[in-house]
Amino acid sequence: MSSRPPRLRATSAAGWRRAIGRSLLFTACLLGALAAPAALLITDPGEPLRDLHAYYDAGARLNAGEPLYDPAGDPDGTTFYRYPPLVAILFRPLALLPYELVRLLWAGLIAATFALTLRRVGAGAPGMRLVAALALLAMPITLSLYVGQAQVPLTFLMALGSPWAIALAANLKLFPGLVALFWLGRRDRARLGRFLLWMAGLGLVQLILEPAGTLAYPGFLSLSQVGEAFDFSPYAISPALWIVFLVVGTGATVALARGRWGWAAAVTFATCATPRLLVYLFIDRKSTRLNSSH
Repeated sequence: MSSRPPRLRATSAAGWRRAIGRSLLFTACLLGALAAPAALLITDPGEPLRDLHAYYDAGARLNAGEPLYDPAGDPDGTTFYRYPPLVAILFRPLALLPYELVRLLWAGLIAATFALTLRRVGAGAPGMRLVAALALLAMPITLSLYVGQAQVPLTFLMALGSPWAIALAANLKLFPGLVALFWLGRRDRARLGRFLLWMAGLGLVQLILEPAGTLAYPGFLSLSQVGEAFDFSPYAISPALWIVFLVVGTGATVALARGRWGWAAAVTFATCATPRLLVYLFIDRKSTRLNSSH
């Protein structure tokens, strides 16, 4: 029988648990940080900022009076455009400039929005917690920055978390709109109403500026766009499993909305709901900090 007082034994056990937890977190952070350069070395990352081609070429097609969407295109190709018309519309003036100049401007936007995201998220988290999050997410962050993914500015919008920002994110890529389930679950009619008004307004702007592409987009959407990329979505296992995930995830997000982890659950579900779930999409996990203003 131990001669130490019960309180001392409990304190010692708690200390061991904290030490083990910190060791595991340090190991996870180290592996995450090492995974980023390893991913670039092991795989063929291709041309830096290569995803810019899809946006630039889409704007160029609109300038030339060509159809925005190509149902017969290669969904795994760098020039394939699968997004709402808004990005292509925004790129119309940029597509009049030389590609190399636009490449520099796009690199600046990617770097600036990434820095703003860090500032936004870091404002509500201790320094070491932010460092740990960056280490754990080093691979998707590095890949997003390297390929010039619109996911980087989209993540900043998700981190802002206001109705206009989420509506804009949903018009850059469709699935961020599922974050609105958070306001639905909290019965926050004011923010949900503003989100819907922003969605309607942005939809109207696209219809006015690019009527053909806006009307063609709903018919263009199909699961054939998933392609053959290395996919982390349940869809890669079974389309039926993916549908079950969407149903269960919707219910869970609404149910958790009033709790401490409601916002994190909404952002996580909006990130993982896409049937084409690639590594860089997990960058959105940075935007799941708890913020009572949501």
